[in-house]
Amino acid sequence: MNREEIFNGLAKSPKVDVCVLGGGINGLSVFRELALQGVNVLLVEKHDYCSGASAALSRMVHGGLRYLENGEFSLVRESLVERDRLLKNAPHYVAPLPTTVPIFDIFSGLANGAVRFLGLTRRPSRRGAIAVKLGLGIYDFLTRRRALLPRHAFRGRRATLARWPALNPQIKSSATYYDAWVSQPERLGIELLKDGLAAGTHARTVNYAELTLSAPGRYELKDGVTGAVAPIEPSLIINATGGWIDIANGALFPATSKPAPLMGGTKGSHLIIDNPKLMDALDGHMIYYENEDGRICILFPYLGKVLVGSTDIRVDDPSTVRCERDERDYILQSLAFVLPSIRIEPEEVVFQFAGVRPLPASQDSFTGRIPRDHFCTFVGGAEDGAPVLCMIGGKWTTFRSFGELAADLALERLGRQRRVSTGERAIGGGRHFPSDRDAWIHDVALATGLCQARIDVLLTRYGTDSTLVANFIAGGADHALPHPDYSIREMQFLIHNEAVEHLDDLLLRRTTLAISGQLSLDMTDAVLALLATEKHWPPVQVAAERKRFLTLLAERHGVDEEALSARNEQRSALCETTARSG
Repeated sequence: MNREEIFNGLAKSPKVDVCVLGGGINGLSVFRELALQGVNVLLVEKHDYCSGASAALSRMVHGGLRYLENGEFSLVRESLVERDRLLKNAPHYVAPLPTTVPIFDIFSGLANGAVRFLGLTRRPSRRGAIAVKLGLGIYDFLTRRRALLPRHAFRGRRATLARWPALNPQIKSSATYYDAWVSQPERLGIELLKDGLAAGTHARTVNYAELTLSAPGRYELKDGVTGAVAPIEPSLIINATGGWIDIANGALFPATSKPAPLMGGTKGSHLIIDNPKLMDALDGHMIYYENEDGRICILFPYLGKVLVGSTDIRVDDPSTVRCERDERDYILQSLAFVLPSIRIEPEEVVFQFAGVRPLPASQDSFTGRIPRDHFCTFVGGAEDGAPVLCMIGGKWTTFRSFGELAADLALERLGRQRRVSTGERAIGGGRHFPSDRDAWIHDVALATGLCQARIDVLLTRYGTDSTLVANFIAGGADHALPHPDYSIREMQFLIHNEAVEHLDDLLLRRTTLAISGQLSLDMTDAVLALLATEKHWPPVQVAAERKRFLTLLAERHGVDEEALSARNEQRSALCETTARSG
């Protein structure tokens, strides 16, 4: 992951078998697949890994219950298989999520659902108890052989309100089934990257770099950090840039031979809310509900807060997406519908995010009807340069199978054979995950000299890879940062080993400080000072980086400097209270 070595290597030997464009979850997946097959592969990401749509998902790992209504049975079947694989292969990040559906009618949605299934209407409608029962029955049938999670169950109105008294009292019944959730999707992406790099020196990745057309059929790689430029001669390019596929294709082909548009993404926005009453009302479940307009919404406990979403709005430029005020109002209005007794104050929205779903081009007037499945298509080749394999569509849950599909097509084009399967292969810190957590923590604490409480936190953050972090921490003098759950040595480990180039890489993606609403101004400045020391930045660059990050946080995530400063005071008050009680 040394930038200088990568560019020097390309200058000496520019030929690569495959150049993967896009370091989101799908790009990282196909990179890992190809690296494990021994392919000479280079992944290029224009910004940071998992900084686009792969950082803006709903944090659900699910089969796609509502896709049954569109007749996408194969997608639901595939998604459920991949969900169950993630529960086994990434148990440090993916866990079961009990999900409850409030039901307000009995028969509604049947007729409309039938004609929607036949493609005769695009109009959404409320789903009644019978329609929900049918969908959950199919869900159970598709997972009957693996049976990793409990089957669905129904409750009447009285039992539902006894368990969730804050729900809208107009409900008729409820249904509970199980899907899963992912705690740190960006970190799982980093683990895919590390798994690929571990395959050997034939696998390389670089972030903050861009592949451009230097002449017809010729390419060069530009480093956005150092300014270095190197020639590159790929036999095949895989365009895994998601919502940016058409934009990336435009940069790879002469103006006279640009491919037709392939993408038609929609924006999904989410809020992170810190409201204890709301958290208690969920009782550990996700509430999967319909707003009054028939659109599906979700809310569930996430890292000590509550995640609520989402919207589904067409977008043309994925680089400008953010959660707008009207989307925020819509999400809060939907929340008020399903839990009418709970009021959310503006300051309780501690984070917001938006991303573009990489959907195929479609003229459908209802975004919910656009297929969520994935496929690959080749464009270009011959006099246009290397052929480009475009990864179209897809959802986060199916990243492994999508990467497998693209890799197999690439191997076929290269005349190579697959030699490693990833279906049952653990990811990163999911390897050798302990069945006896307490015993594992005790042993690692004994070996490293760190306290068991610290090892417990590290295991949650990094899975069994936490032994690497713990050994690094134990290897030198360490001090707590303003957020006491993090220390200088832990941050240094991330900077040294995870291609960190900017402050947001650390605070938005390598850690969950920002999205969990725990980031304060003191913590921001402390981590910036640490990063600047490691990178040898002059004062003017430090000031520019601080301004850049605070602007990004305010404009994209609704957290301004005043809010960060207020958290300084909140943390100080909490520390004083803890000290007095201790």
